[in-house]
Amino acid sequence: MTAARYSIGIDLGTTHSALAWVDTSASDGEKTSNGVLPMPQLTGPGAVEALPLLPSFLYLPHADELPPGALALPWTDSLPYAVGEFARSRGAGTPIRLVSSAKSWLSHPGVDRRAAILPVDAPPDLAKVSPVDASIRYLDHLKQAWNNAHPDAPFDQQDVTVTIPASFDPAARELTAEAARAAGYDSLTLLEEPQAALYSWIQGSGGNWRKEVRTGDIILVVDVGGGTSDFSLIAVLEREGNLELHRVAVGDHILLGGDNMDLTLAYGMAQKLAANGTRLDPWQMRSLTHACRAAKESLLSDAALESVPVVIPSRGSKLIGGAIRADLSREDVAATILEGFFPQVDASARPAARTRAGLTQIGLPFAQDAAITRHLAAFLGRQQGATAELDGFVEQHPGATFLHPTAVLFNGGIFKSDLLASRTLETVNRWLAAENAPPARLLAGADLDLAVARGAAYYGHVRRGRGVRIRGGTAAAYYVAVESAMPAIPGMAPPIQALCVAPFGMEEGAEAAVLDQEFGLVVGEPVHFRFFGSTVRRQDGVGTLLDFWQDDELQELDEIQATLPADGRQPGQVVEVRLQSRVSETGTLELAAVPRDGSARWNVEFDVRGAVPG
Repeated sequence: MTAARYSIGIDLGTTHSALAWVDTSASDGEKTSNGVLPMPQLTGPGAVEALPLLPSFLYLPHADELPPGALALPWTDSLPYAVGEFARSRGAGTPIRLVSSAKSWLSHPGVDRRAAILPVDAPPDLAKVSPVDASIRYLDHLKQAWNNAHPDAPFDQQDVTVTIPASFDPAARELTAEAARAAGYDSLTLLEEPQAALYSWIQGSGGNWRKEVRTGDIILVVDVGGGTSDFSLIAVLEREGNLELHRVAVGDHILLGGDNMDLTLAYGMAQKLAANGTRLDPWQMRSLTHACRAAKESLLSDAALESVPVVIPSRGSKLIGGAIRADLSREDVAATILEGFFPQVDASARPAARTRAGLTQIGLPFAQDAAITRHLAAFLGRQQGATAELDGFVEQHPGATFLHPTAVLFNGGIFKSDLLASRTLETVNRWLAAENAPPARLLAGADLDLAVARGAAYYGHVRRGRGVRIRGGTAAAYYVAVESAMPAIPGMAPPIQALCVAPFGMEEGAEAAVLDQEFGLVVGEPVHFRFFGSTVRRQDGVGTLLDFWQDDELQELDEIQATLPADGRQPGQVVEVRLQSRVSETGTLELAAVPRDGSARWNVEFDVRGAVPG
């Protein structure tokens, strides 16, 4: 580790971002000197305020829309864009110039995430930005805010941890790291958000966390953010008289969160308006969705509010003569979100899948089933044997149909609502009671808005050998498809095998031995590999070659692309190589191709461009 004074934690969220810090020079063990940086940002034209959170919104104004200096910040006279609270509020009235959910787009393999595609329905005069560019602008704002507040401790001299969903695949992880490096994050580590939330809970306990968890516990972290729902399981073990934490499972990448809830509230309100003779066009629907997001957050965070007014701008159409005003009530929000997203279901419930239309608009691949509780049931069911291979861990309930959590930690602003947190815990405990298992207890005291940033900062402190560290390594096992050599058969593609190149739990900084198997790579031309991940196959080691697997065991991810320089060979020549995997210190997976004679070493890079619909 470096001699940096501060460990900085960055929560790059779908709807909010935050920066927290730990002063390593004034911290000892689990007792830390820490805090959250109030984030200076525009709240109106020329108005700057410091708020705890930075809304993850980017507004791209027309050149003549604002007076000179209206977008000035303490560290710059002007920018051609705005991020934060002003971007969110301004964009609610002009949604076609607003970039939102950039983090979700960053993980979307179906688009070119480096291409200028946002906002999706921007006017012709607007220069769009890519999901990577939007992320860079949020990250740069956070960095500049730190430098403005700490001129004596420059950002690029500190240890920085940026959080990502546990379910991010290697391509999304690499794109996040790429955006951070482009924003000037030189000393960078990536950390899964559910782990960060648990680190924050540990830090906030002041060392008392050992009294609240015990050997044999399985902690379920339920993280529902603005764009994703993430589930993780962390087991508590004892090693040489000390408690240890091991992350044993993470869920799939589920695009289901606050964004879906905002859309649901907006469509519900639009139906009520339509019943009264007021119809909204698509532009106004986007505006209504952003307005419902703000109203939802207010109602969930302030128990004293019974309703919040929602204003929808007019476009001067014949249908609407002026701005439309309506009220969104706490009762409507609770009923819509509770029954639509957290229904009481059995442990055997699974997400519903519907037949999709042949043509669809270009957009985010949201989950088809909005019931978070059904996704949670599926996750626990898939992970029923997650602790079987864990050395020293005793399964408390053999024969169970799902893995039984003993404690639950919530994260995400949605769970500011006691109603939603209680419903989720009650649902899990109903499942446990049905199998005669004791109820899971709530790990209380979590900071639902700032836990991820705080935990990321604490993790940087832990990496120095202070405090308790959650073990786990990679959240999945990764495989490369190997095509069988066989004669051509009309109408039949050659069968494939899946070669494990990185086992489940491979630690950061670890490098696997070069595989004995040899493969042919074409030099001078791009070569593509199919790439798979599995969160349930924990026993496969490097070099394991699968001839068959169940549909729910392996999920296909982005392709791997390698272009090997010819180096004196003929373009198209096949070079015999072996593959070697490594997990970098930042937490990204790297592959290398090594020729038989050892004369070179070529990186096999992830094809993070995705397939661009055309």
